[in-house]
Amino acid sequence: MNLPNKITILRIILTFVFMFFLFCKGFWPKVVSLIIFMIAAVTDFCDGWLANKKNMTTDFGKLMDPFADKILLLAAFAAFVQMQLVEAWMFLIILARELLVTSLRLFALLNKGKVLSASKSGKHKTAYQMFAVFIILGFIVFKEAMLKFYTWNPAWEKIFRRGVYIMMLIAVILTINSGFRYLWKNRKIITSV
Repeated sequence: MNLPNKITILRIILTFVFMFFLFCKGFWPKVVSLIIFMIAAVTDFCDGWLANKKNMTTDFGKLMDPFADKILLLAAFAAFVQMQLVEAWMFLIILARELLVTSLRLFALLNKGKVLSASKSGKHKTAYQMFAVFIILGFIVFKEAMLKFYTWNPAWEKIFRRGVYIMMLIAVILTINSGFRYLWKNRKIITSV
């Protein structure tokens, strides 16, 4: 297994560590969860950059890199639903798109022997979703800091929740758009069933 693929596997492992700290109570665990998410997000850039720069692209990497992204992001969004920061219907649309695209990838691999790599619109969608998760985690850390060191103003929460809703609406639109584009691009594989 080459280095980019090891970095991809590391991102999956970091997801579980990130989730553990996110659900621990207090300010410092939330800070740690934010740092771990940032490291995991950086690994997403690193594995792709290394694979392209050093000519280390593999079928395993093409399949697992987007899969590792999905695990990280879906875990974060599921956690935010549980924390009542993100609407459940938004998470379900994102989940449905990821399951559909992953199923298509697996079908292409198992029945056609083809490895379908991520599309440009899918990469943009992933980058935006990572940005959204980072902002939401930033708010969680800010709120914990204010509760620990100062005082919390409920008006701030209202403003933040409106912002999260708008940000997640954009994420959902990008998710639907990239899903349709991916299905259209690979329609020959779907219609040849």
